[in-house]
Amino acid sequence: MRPQSASAPAQARASAYDCDVLVIGGGIVGLSTAYAISRAAPGTRVTVLEKEPGPARHQTGRNSGVIHSGVYYRPGSLKARYAVRGAAEMIKFCAEYGIGHAVTGKLIVATERAELPRLHALVQRGRENGIPVRELGAAQIAQYEPEVRGLAAIHVATTGTCDYVAVARQLATASGAEIRYGAQVLRVDRRPDLGVAVRTRSGDVVRGRVLVNCAGLRCDEIARLTGDDPRMRIVPFRGEYYELARPELVRGLVYPVPDPAFPFLGVHLTRSLDGSVHLGPNAVPALAREGYGWGVVRPRELAATLTWPGSWRIARRHWRYGTGELRRSLSKKAFTAAVRRLLPAVTEDDLVPASAGVRAQAVLADGTLVDDFLVREAPRAVHVLNAPSPAATAALPIGREVARRALTALGRAEGAAA
Repeated sequence: MRPQSASAPAQARASAYDCDVLVIGGGIVGLSTAYAISRAAPGTRVTVLEKEPGPARHQTGRNSGVIHSGVYYRPGSLKARYAVRGAAEMIKFCAEYGIGHAVTGKLIVATERAELPRLHALVQRGRENGIPVRELGAAQIAQYEPEVRGLAAIHVATTGTCDYVAVARQLATASGAEIRYGAQVLRVDRRPDLGVAVRTRSGDVVRGRVLVNCAGLRCDEIARLTGDDPRMRIVPFRGEYYELARPELVRGLVYPVPDPAFPFLGVHLTRSLDGSVHLGPNAVPALAREGYGWGVVRPRELAATLTWPGSWRIARRHWRYGTGELRRSLSKKAFTAAVRRLLPAVTEDDLVPASAGVRAQAVLADGTLVDDFLVREAPRAVHVLNAPSPAATAALPIGREVARRALTALGRAEGAAA
């Protein structure tokens, strides 16, 4: 809580700053952080810089809209803790503000015998994470999804869908923060004894005591602009979707059993709030940070990916998996075959191309795909360096954690200046 009155020197110091906490990134994590700061420390001045003309234009607004239960994630990990907690909080937040959402539950279906041990492992993992899971035999799958076929399945009741763009807009409004859209960051000047000054493409300079980097697809770039070595690189993966021309074939959410060696969930079936059904995504390398199609190529960004040692190590380690993903990207027939494993009635004619998304995947130099959320601190800065799915589901608890770190850094800065 900030004091109601301050000495003349303190007032002079405050006037040198445009805000106390400067957040870069107007996706759901950045806006949740601003919202959490306003709840934890009323009176703290927060400014959010977003390069797009509105919120949630990239990862937040280009995903499947699923509220994940947390069944996939290693017990004790940030993903597991925040997804389980975040799912309940997200449903409550949507209900409180009248945002469209539905708790539908989902099926995770094994279609091959080799997948059965992994399916049973998910049952155990879900129970360790405190998630109600029901095991189903082949005949019981039809109780939930009459057109879906498999050897066995599990039903996870706490999964659902919501409108994450509407959530982001509500967080922006409820945070009380100053939101500056069209504010692309070009330069960051951080001085541990003075604070942070950010110059935007328009020429504006915004000064804050503490910087919070929630830039998603560009978080590693912002970290380096700040003078910090993130010790990772964002390697963008595009997820391509189709819309199902016969949505009556799918009632809710249907997923395959994921490969634990890769941080993607595979081609799944998602009924949206408007009744449409989306199929996907696959996962192929994007040729730009915002490369939503094969025709979007940015040589500088592509070169940054290709010169990162971890990119080549991923390719060597996962080339078989990657070849299959690439084939499904280039061949509608191959994509249809992947869908037919779960939904035999589907045909190529049932698949209508839909908008793609890009996942900001943090990769270490040794080729490790960072699996958990990654937040690092530096003098007067907090960097969110890996926040892929289920970050939207977990946005509220993630925002509180980042806000806690930012307010601690702010307290240290104010103490040093006193």
